[in-house]
Amino acid sequence: MRSNLFLVLLFFSLSLLLQAGAIESEIYLQGIRYFDEKAYKKALPLLQKLAKKGNKGAMYRLAYLYENGLGTPKNLEKATYWYKKAAQNYAYTIQTEGAKALYSRRFAKRLKAQLTPYSTRAAGLAALAKVDTQTPETKQLFEDLTSGHFFGLTPYKANYLLPVGIADRKYRRQPSGYKSFEIFDAVNHTHITPLYGTYDKQTEVEFQFSLKKNLTYNLLGLGEYITAAYTQHCFWQLYAESGPFRETNYMPEIFATFPTSAVIDEVTGLKATKWGFIHQSNGQEGYRSRSWNRLYVQGMFQWSNLFLSARVWYRLPEEDKSDDYYRGYVDVNHNGRPDPGDRLVDPNSESDKDDNPDILDYLGYGDLAFTYLWGNHQFDGLLRYNFHKGGKDRGAIQLDWSYPFFHSRTTFWYLKLFSGYGESLIDYNRNVTKASFGFSFSRGIFQ
Repeated sequence: MRSNLFLVLLFFSLSLLLQAGAIESEIYLQGIRYFDEKAYKKALPLLQKLAKKGNKGAMYRLAYLYENGLGTPKNLEKATYWYKKAAQNYAYTIQTEGAKALYSRRFAKRLKAQLTPYSTRAAGLAALAKVDTQTPETKQLFEDLTSGHFFGLTPYKANYLLPVGIADRKYRRQPSGYKSFEIFDAVNHTHITPLYGTYDKQTEVEFQFSLKKNLTYNLLGLGEYITAAYTQHCFWQLYAESGPFRETNYMPEIFATFPTSAVIDEVTGLKATKWGFIHQSNGQEGYRSRSWNRLYVQGMFQWSNLFLSARVWYRLPEEDKSDDYYRGYVDVNHNGRPDPGDRLVDPNSESDKDDNPDILDYLGYGDLAFTYLWGNHQFDGLLRYNFHKGGKDRGAIQLDWSYPFFHSRTTFWYLKLFSGYGESLIDYNRNVTKASFGFSFSRGIFQ
């Protein structure tokens, strides 16, 4: 008797639950119809009711209404609250069948979901949702950074063209066939260093383009997104007689970003950690060749309009070349200096080994970067220090400023100041001070 009563109550309870679910589903569909028809005043109470019950699709749309003042007075505080609530579990906030597969408990389903458009879009939304966007500046910036539609590519670091870059002195030429013009002169008893030892001009053009593509989202079930990125940084002696490209650095990169828990976020401001691999080289040969590979971990913090990135790296080791190669000549005379009678080294004799074994002495083991948003102004900074590695204190500082070009959202005035080591790979061991001015076409964050 009791068992029958229990079954009746269970059946009755399930019926009520199913009926409630159907009613809620109908309310949701009606709210979506009103939203899509731009009948925002009718959609508002339905979305409010469902959002309070935890419907993420309703939360997202409700935030959109508050943000844009549709059907209700504009309220950025409420918009921020519902955006963050919708993404509390870093979920893809517009619920679709395709997106649901990203959160399956089965790895195979999550793997299959990476091949759909939802994965790329979800990773972008996760990045946006994790960041506090109480201020119009941060909200606008992150919308610009995550709304790309060009093959899923979005800006990574700043993309810029600086027609005027003035260094404190002329750049030294690095020949590929021998370590330096001075050594060539000493061994061959010539005097070509005054003619070819430096570039003609202190002024040059500098430009950079940098793109990324989100590859997966929540593949490991940790709310992470895996991203591939590519940055190319060029230095062009346009104002010299032959207008050569002085240096080009190529930087492919792959990384995984893991959002932090709400507790860590609230207490420390740490939004996410980034774990990656980056290759950097200049595509040259002989003594002009430079390259290195790194693994890194990066912490990304935010306090309102201030963003801070702290990164440490580990250089993947390479086999050293011979002492003669690094010296630049075979010391036949055994006197510790290049002289006639000594022999120059074949520049390509050990091309598969380390081009720059002392690069950590100049660039250290990490960097610290910041961004501050003030109205339409963006201020960026980068700091490096080697902590006395190699027996000397070396480092670098870079300060950037950008401002919209006549109210444009895609073009900005851009000023860059740099002083220290590592402006480019070819000059990693030379101290350079330089001021550059021009235009940027996107703004970076957490660089």
